[in-house]
Amino acid sequence: MLKINNRKVRAFLSVGVLLLGLTCIEGCWNNQPNVGLSEETSDILKGVSLSPLSFQPADFTDFFVKAKQAGNIIGWAGDWNELNTDNGPKVVVELAATYNYTPLIELQFFTQSTDLLLRQLDDATKQVYKNNAVVFVNKYKLKYLGIGIEVNTLSTKSPADFDAFVQFFNEVYDAIKAKSPDTNVFTIFQLEVMKGLNGGLFGGTNDPDKSQWSLLDRFPKSDIFAFTTYPSLIYKSPSEIPLDYYSEIQTHTKKPIAFTEIGWHSEAGPTGWESSEVEQSEFVMTFFDQTKDLKEEFAIWSFMNDQNGIIS
Repeated sequence: MLKINNRKVRAFLSVGVLLLGLTCIEGCWNNQPNVGLSEETSDILKGVSLSPLSFQPADFTDFFVKAKQAGNIIGWAGDWNELNTDNGPKVVVELAATYNYTPLIELQFFTQSTDLLLRQLDDATKQVYKNNAVVFVNKYKLKYLGIGIEVNTLSTKSPADFDAFVQFFNEVYDAIKAKSPDTNVFTIFQLEVMKGLNGGLFGGTNDPDKSQWSLLDRFPKSDIFAFTTYPSLIYKSPSEIPLDYYSEIQTHTKKPIAFTEIGWHSEAGPTGWESSEVEQSEFVMTFFDQTKDLKEEFAIWSFMNDQNGIIS
């Protein structure tokens, strides 16, 4: 998830306020008549990230059973080197047929909380990364593979590392397509930062002149442009979200659009930023209303259950 520098804000996020409780899964995320959503959203793959209450067998199984109420896609995001192990990516992909969902795998190469690479992108590391991705995709014939999460944040803090990744992305893309041409390969951006919105809980200033839309042009091969979005970091109420908040994306690309992380907190926050499940439900309605004409591939709510911490 997106790095937040302010200590109070990070503590606010770490206790699970950007999370979706079961009540909202049943009533506001996928049960469209309850919130007056357009029927046009029915073709969108909707779901949650892998977020069981715990990784004990009973809780783990319970997650997949209840995740069906949230939709038909489950996402996993983590260290690139976890591919071809017995960990999350393998589990999420191999259980897909049992629980009837589409798996989404997202590979990360840097730590978002520090903007530091997990390991240097030297020739040896890149070879391991590329080999792991090709072997995994060739074995499972994935429909969706995300490479790099919120990469636009890295472009600001470490331009050299970002430039190296851009070149490497193209290499990995070509290698994967050679083995699995039907796999959608893409990278992921943080929408609020992409828009130049650094105010609110970020503690800076909202300045559209500092938008990063030009970074999309660095990834011409990307089959999809995917985004994470947490507008409650910028706006105190869903009613404050501009009407073109999501449709603006279409003015910068004609590629298919997807959302790998979506969240609005439903619990107490810093003074002036308190929220509720009512507002959370309002945001879900607002999100689908504003994106009904985007024809996006999928939309994933960040968590089904409260987590002990935020994924970095």
